[in-house]
This record gives sequence, structure tokens and C-alpha cells, in this order.
Amino acid sequence: MKYKKVLLLKNGVECCLRNGMESDGQAVLDNVRLTHGETDYLLTYPDENSFDAMQESQFLKEKTESKDEVEIVAIVDHAVVGTAGLEAVGKKYKVRHRAELGISVAKEFWGLGIGQALTAACMECAKAAGYIQLELSVAAGNERALAMYKKAGFVEYGRNPKGFRSRWTGFQEVVYMRLELE
Repeated sequence: MKYKKVLLLKNGVECCLRNGMESDGQAVLDNVRLTHGETDYLLTYPDENSFDAMQESQFLKEKTESKDEVEIVAIVDHAVVGTAGLEAVGKKYKVRHRAELGISVAKEFWGLGIGQALTAACMECAKAAGYIQLELSVAAGNERALAMYKKAGFVEYGRNPKGFRSRWTGFQEVVYMRLELE
């Protein structure tokens, strides 16, 4: 799935949202390691990523060639500062109307509108791919993300009080959210 959009961030700097390309493998991998080490709200820790740069490149190539999934990178000053992915829940008839959204942005770029832009980009791609429902999960303590998703139209449909188990703070409640696209 193809995507490209250039926007002006809240600080006046230009940001390009586009497909992650095969050549972005190392930069995306570096960004994932960075972002997953900067917050305790994401699904994995940096040491849990089993991809190497070549595997990341292959993953990005597959997403670019996909008709219904995408991996979008946020580029500022030629550097990957964030990523967002849209992934099918499954290919079986009963679930193929659903997609999942995941986003991460480098801490240095929080509050500039990149998360909102990546969310909007994934919503646009999900509609174009024919999904009816977009889903995500977010740590309940991540108030900024919860507010951003609610502003985008997502609604809470459940919680898991022990959804995440942090290495540092124990259990974290996970909020399940969905957005109807029709």
C-alpha cells in the first residue's frame, strides 16, 4: 500500500510521512530500538526485537507491496523519527474487516503533531484498503495517547487490568479502542 504526505509540524519544521522502503531498514530498526527504550508504554522492549536490518528491510518491502497493510515512516531532516503500522487482524472472512494500528514516535518529537498525523494516515489507508474497523490497544497510563486517539474518534470497548507486565512498575492496565470506518 502506498502513502505519502508532507506536513508542517507545530514547530514549523517539515515532516514527510511515507511508506517505509526497503532502503530504510536500518533507520527504522534504529528508531524502533530508540522509541521502545524511551517509554514503558509500548508492547516490547528494545532487546525483544528479533529483527536485524535485513529482515526489517524485507518487512518494509512487503508492506509497501501489500494491498491492505502499510508501514509508514515519519521523516524529519532526513531521519526516521516515528513509525506507524496498519496490519490485518486476520485473513479469515469473520475478521478480515478489521485492522490494527500501532504507532511510536521518538521522545524528542513528542507534542509536535506527528502522532496525530500518523494516526490520520493509518485511518486513511485503512479506509482505502476496505477495512470497516480499526483497532488499537494502549496502556491506560499513557494519557496523551488516550486523548489523541479519542480526539481521532476512537472509543474504548474494554480494559485488561493486567494487560502489560512492565519490568519496572509491575502490571499495567491496557485499554482496547476501536474506530468504525463506515
